[in-house]
Amino acid sequence: MIKFKDVHKTYKNTGVNALKGVSFLIDDGEFVFIIGKSGSGKSTIMKCINCEEKPTEGAVYIDGFDISDMPRALVPTLRRQIGMIFQDFRLIESKTVYENIAFAGEIIGINKSELRQKVQVCLNIVGLKEKVDAYPQELSGGEQQRVAIARAMISNPKVIVADEPTGNLDPETSENIMGLLLDINRAGTTVIVCTHDANLVDRMKKRVIEIEGGLVIRDKEDAAYLEETADPYAEIPLGGIAFGDDADYRTDFDEDTYNVPNEQPDFYFGETPKNVQAAAPVIVPVAPTPAPAPIASAPEPSIAEIPVSELPVEAVAPAKTSIEEIPVEEAVVEETTVNPTSIEEIPVPSFSDALNEPRVEDFSREEKPIIEELPVENLLFADEAKVEKVPSATEDDDDEDDSWISKIRMDDIDLDIQEDDE
Repeated sequence: MIKFKDVHKTYKNTGVNALKGVSFLIDDGEFVFIIGKSGSGKSTIMKCINCEEKPTEGAVYIDGFDISDMPRALVPTLRRQIGMIFQDFRLIESKTVYENIAFAGEIIGINKSELRQKVQVCLNIVGLKEKVDAYPQELSGGEQQRVAIARAMISNPKVIVADEPTGNLDPETSENIMGLLLDINRAGTTVIVCTHDANLVDRMKKRVIEIEGGLVIRDKEDAAYLEETADPYAEIPLGGIAFGDDADYRTDFDEDTYNVPNEQPDFYFGETPKNVQAAAPVIVPVAPTPAPAPIASAPEPSIAEIPVSELPVEAVAPAKTSIEEIPVEEAVVEETTVNPTSIEEIPVPSFSDALNEPRVEDFSREEKPIIEELPVENLLFADEAKVEKVPSATEDDDDEDDSWISKIRMDDIDLDIQEDDE
């Protein structure tokens, strides 16, 4: 049993009040977490348990014995009943695993034959029997902490105090270390763990003592790292809430009609009282006006029932599917120019028609053969001949004499025509 009774601790060098009246009781065989922020006083509680520090005021009891004023000569005897596990392991680097564990047994006076058996048992418990001859620097962080646990178990203590035993370990190794401490606790040893690992505290659901500012602010069984805050309004009955004077409020309250007389009749469960029935106005239901029946539209006659004389042309004329079905008299002749396919089909205009037509800027090659067809011997140069008569375009082409073309002189021909011909 460990008991703190109004314990105060002030450090003389710094003047810091680490503890300001801490009181709690831990029974034998309990597993307790001591949590709190850094500087809250957790480590000071641990030091008071193993007599590393003495309280300034108050008392600390272990199994009913006040250790606050214990003589220094009895401190080793007390520490044989307390196993300490530290965050930084505190192993001797120059000694093997076996020597580190056996050294703690030698201090408390265990003989060598018994000590050898106890070391083997402790190594089997922590799972390091194959590392007996290894040095601390050859081990991982988790293995070094297991050696520290085996060293704390060598004296078969009643209490194991672990100050941040998983602070330097990964989550998986931390769970293994806490599982090992839990097995030791089930064997009957009291375990006190000072930690910041909220995940482990939440999963293990053990007793939690929370320290803040040198005071105990929470001491609860089966607790989590953070206290669950209850809803402050959950336990207040709805009928116990009153706003001002209840007489000023009405059941028919509405923001738009507040303090307005209620003109609606009251509602009653079951049958309405007779006096209310007499005063209630009689409401005569009004039959709704029937909607006019929809006008049925007459069915449209099929095209077979319509006389041919009344049908439009498009409906009477059958649809033509191919050009062979169209009669010749119904075919529409478009006024289009048919492209000639051979040179024989091209009409050759007369020379008189060419003179009367308007002049075109760009003569095509098809008009040039008109001049080229004239025989050379028929062409006259200088004043050899003069044109007696140039037939007009309006005269009849059938009565026209073609002999006149032999009398035309070269200088009588229009110069523009000569330039175009060239």
